[in-house]
Order: sequence, then C-alpha cells, then structure tokens
Amino acid sequence: MASGEMKNIYGLTLDEIENYFLSKGVKKFHALQLFSWLYEKRIYAYDEITNIKKEILNSLSLDYSINHLKIVEVQEDIDACKFLFELEDSEHIEAVLMYHDYGNSVCISSQVGCNMGCKFCESGRRKKVRNLEVHELVLQLLMIEEYLKKRISHVVVMGIGEPFDNYDNLKKFFQIINHPKGLAIGARHITVSTCGLVPKILEFGDFPLQINLAISLHAPNNEIRNKIMPINKAYPLEKLIPAIKKYLEKTNRRVTFEYILLKDINDTDECALELANLVKKINCYVNLIPYNETNNLEFKRTKTIQIMRFYDILKKNNIGVTIRREFGSNISAACGQLRSNKEEL
Repeated sequence: MASGEMKNIYGLTLDEIENYFLSKGVKKFHALQLFSWLYEKRIYAYDEITNIKKEILNSLSLDYSINHLKIVEVQEDIDACKFLFELEDSEHIEAVLMYHDYGNSVCISSQVGCNMGCKFCESGRRKKVRNLEVHELVLQLLMIEEYLKKRISHVVVMGIGEPFDNYDNLKKFFQIINHPKGLAIGARHITVSTCGLVPKILEFGDFPLQINLAISLHAPNNEIRNKIMPINKAYPLEKLIPAIKKYLEKTNRRVTFEYILLKDINDTDECALELANLVKKINCYVNLIPYNETNNLEFKRTKTIQIMRFYDILKKNNIGVTIRREFGSNISAACGQLRSNKEEL
C-alpha cells in the first residue's frame, strides 16, 4: 500500500474494528453492527448504515474507505466462472469460481504476480509486483457472490501468488471469512496451498483455525523438482517432508499433495512409484492435476491413458489419490492466464 493511502475497512478483523471504536471513545458493540452491515447486508456506502450515529460514521469514513474491486472481465463456462479484477493501482488479479456437487468453491489470488518461478505456471512467468492487502483478498469473494448472487461455501487460496509469501495478511483474511458474522465459511472448507516455504509450514502448524493445507509437490525427487520449481533449491525434499511431518504432529490434519502431470517430465510409471514411496508414511492424499496448456509455456498435458496408469500405480501402493476434475475448458483456465492476456495485449 502506498504511503499515506487510506486503508480499506474490509481489511480489518472484528477485533481490530472493536479496538478502533474504543480508541475513538465509542462502545465496541458497534463493531459487530458494522461487521453485520459489511458482510450480511452487503452495503456499498457508510450512509446506508442506520443503527450507528452519523458522527461515528463520518469519523470512520475519514479513516477507512469502503471501496470495492472492479470486475473488468468475466468468462463463464458450464462448470466454472473466471473473474479478472482491477485493483486501485490498476494492477490485475483473477479468481475462479467452480461449481461442485457439494457447493460453490472459489480459488483466489494472494499476490499480484509471483516470485516462486515455477516453470509450468503462467503466474510465475510474470514476476511479483506486490502482496495483496487483506481487503483485496476478502473482496474477491464478496464481488463474486454479489455478481453471481450465489453463496460461496468453499475457498482455496491457490490462484496467482504464493500465499505463504503473504502470510500475515493471509491469517487476517482467514479470520474475517471464517467469523460467524463475517462470511461464515467453515475453517475445514478453506484450503491454502504452498509450493514449500518450510518456515511458514512450521508456523502454520500453530495457527488456531483448522484450515486445510495443500503442498504443491509436482515431482517425486529433487532432480525433477529443481528443474521445474526453483523453491526446491532453498527447501529441498529432505527439508520439506520433515516440515510436513512436524505440521501433522501439531495438527493431526491430513495434508494434500498437489501433483500437476507434465508430459514426459514427471508422469512416468517410475515417477509414480517414487512418489508412492515418498508419501506412504504421511497422512495425506495425492491430487493429480491434468495440466492446463498455455501458449506462453512449452509444457504439455499428459495423455489421459497415462494419467490413469499413474493413478492406478498410486492406488496399488495404498496411496489415497484423486484426479482433479477439469474445469473451464472453454475459458482461460490456467492460473494467471487471464491477467497475462489483459496486460500483454
């Protein structure tokens, strides 16, 4: 956030709003009233609030904006809907809503760009500009609910950016969307994905909410992972796997290993066996992801028959495994693709 720029009200937790009101000599119960107007009644302006005194609202408006994000493009498919947002500094981010039989799930971005540099990722091709502020995380969900008039039941932080590289803002975001008077999304319906920032995985083990953790693994050994994921040079598997085991000791919660199958790179039978051996003693399941090809990157999607072979090898080795359903085949489905299309015109 630029120096002197007004903060946004959607970036405050309930505790922070209570402390703000107390600092102004205002009773803190007004914080819960304000939270209700923001997240239950979905106001767009402070003057829509009827049960808080005007002088309190005037003071609030001088300290915190109530600006929303701008939706600049929507691509809709039968099973998914992709949104391109413009931020107040004219940067762009994107989020995807996916329709499941268990509810509506949204995958949001955590940064403008990404510095992790995963070779197969459209987001990583374009470097990190900045972290998203808390309100920019929250408003992705609010804007999508408002646009589609549908309730979001599940949230995945797996869009543009490395979430654990924006850890402090991420924690506040979780508190706001999980709060019963916020978006009331259950902690077990929220998942955060990391490419392997070991110190933050360990720290996340102490986070009080039972948020699900997914690890973007994408390779069964250091040799392949070094080639496609630069983060592995800082935190190779011999550091990552023990960190995950420590996280499991603290939380007793199953982790997910995300594994994008890349043709002739990490999709062989040998890779499947190696992966099974790597994760067999971990409380986990593996989520196999068919690759979304993009014009800007040379990687290719593994053929369906080999995806099934890979799946079968894991199954035969008693590894819990799923194949992610492919969403948005008729839209710019790859992470970061819509933003790149917009900004590289």
